[in-house]
Amino acid sequence: MAQLRKILLVDDDDDLREALSEQLVMTEDFDVFEADSGATAMQKTKEGLYDLIILDVGLPDTDGRELCRLMRKQGVKAPVLMLTGHDSDADTILGLDAGANDYVTKPFVAKELMARIRTQLRRSAQPEEGGEDLTCGPIELHPDTAEVMRNGEPVPVSRIEFFVLAELIGAKGRVLSRDHLLRKVWGYGNAGDGRVVDNLIYRLRNKIEDDPANPELLLTVRGFGYRMKA
Repeated sequence: MAQLRKILLVDDDDDLREALSEQLVMTEDFDVFEADSGATAMQKTKEGLYDLIILDVGLPDTDGRELCRLMRKQGVKAPVLMLTGHDSDADTILGLDAGANDYVTKPFVAKELMARIRTQLRRSAQPEEGGEDLTCGPIELHPDTAEVMRNGEPVPVSRIEFFVLAELIGAKGRVLSRDHLLRKVWGYGNAGDGRVVDNLIYRLRNKIEDDPANPELLLTVRGFGYRMKA
């Protein structure tokens, strides 16, 4: 018998937590563990490994984004899907910068949330793929070691940032639409929000460009998408 996938659900809203937990167990057959505070969540991540963490931003004892950042520092590798009541680009950027893999705004449609959960689980289950090194000007990507270098110096990037950069450099100057990146990197099909891509591009520019406000490597093609300078 296959082992059930383990999900840690962190939210201080008892009603939401109970309803979502029941849905995860009944419709997806997950093994769900619950936490109503940041302290409890941290304790649970020290006690066991999880396949996915659903983390609310507004916890009573800490900001969920700070908790996510702390989890990453403590070596938690599980995908983190953050829940927030604030639908703003700035809020999304903060969450993704903290190490979250995806962001869902409350109130959410249950089917969309479940689709995003399945996407994150599917991506995390895929084996790491090697491949040829990729270069674009001063930027080098090394798939075998999952490293990004700029002028010979390491650039700290998240897993999702690495995959987006690899797609763009691998396109060799071709324009990639937001929908293309959502399908290839996030696996959303047509269900994704293009702002997730825009926010990630913003973060990448801050890491690889000399002047992020006037990018010379990662370029916007108005009305089409993004491309790396060939």
